[in-house]
Amino acid sequence: MTDDTVLLAAARADADRTVDLRRRLHRRPEVGLQLPETQAMVLEAFADLPVEVTTGRSTSSVVGVLRGGRPGPTYLLRGDMDALPLQEDTGLDFASEIPGAMHACGHDTHVAMLLGAARLLADRRDEFAGQVVFMVQPGEEGHHGARFMLEEGLLDAVPEAPVSGAFALHISTSFPTGTINVRPGPMMAAADHFRITLRGAGGHASTPHVTADPVPVAAEIVLALQSMVTRRVDVFDPAVVTVGHISAGTTNNIIPATAFLEGTIRTLSAERRADVVARVQRVAEHVAAAHELVAEFERVEGYPVTVN
Repeated sequence: MTDDTVLLAAARADADRTVDLRRRLHRRPEVGLQLPETQAMVLEAFADLPVEVTTGRSTSSVVGVLRGGRPGPTYLLRGDMDALPLQEDTGLDFASEIPGAMHACGHDTHVAMLLGAARLLADRRDEFAGQVVFMVQPGEEGHHGARFMLEEGLLDAVPEAPVSGAFALHISTSFPTGTINVRPGPMMAAADHFRITLRGAGGHASTPHVTADPVPVAAEIVLALQSMVTRRVDVFDPAVVTVGHISAGTTNNIIPATAFLEGTIRTLSAERRADVVARVQRVAEHVAAAHELVAEFERVEGYPVTVN
């Protein structure tokens, strides 16, 4: 058998432990930067391995260092471990036991995969040169968990050989099971969150002409944003703009004074990112002004584009 075949056979032999950890994590999802139960399960999984483990000072991060049989470079493997604020209704026998929290993005699987890799590498540590740093990150879902870990010295976890390369992955339902899909260049989009508040003048639904109704203006902004993307954005440097939340009014016969929209902007270059953010703001403000309303625009800057 080839080395790859032997390694794959070892992974399959260890699969029960990987699946068990994933399902235990899935039952107990935690959101954000402080994940005490999740951290405890990760530390338990590292406990019987020859790995030097440290925990974060400001978050629930975990860093493990595995040393090979002789000196060499240091490479980092990363897995994120936070969940999302969603209610699970899958009916699985290992479904979330925490109301309002769910591992809906696969981070439980990422952690289980990372610990499985740690076990395989630990069993073969005498065969490779250098070190492997295992980065178990909280707060990936918009909480900038990686930044806290970097500020705490992640890349210098092995002082004599700082990290010289890193590998991260994300599971996906878009590709066949059992495949690894990678390419050079942009791999995962930059993600920005925007909020738009429309301010008009409320009144009775029977007399809309004496109000400044924000509801149809909100609808017009949603449609105008889609036209903006299809007519102003080069398909070879693409963007996605999605309005995922609209809120206005309290009952059927009162025109509200305000309406609220929020959504996401996804882009694959820094130039397109700046351009589309500015265009979203321009569309909102000018459509509102055309109807004698005011649009207040707020951008919450997210992660930059991931480039291989």
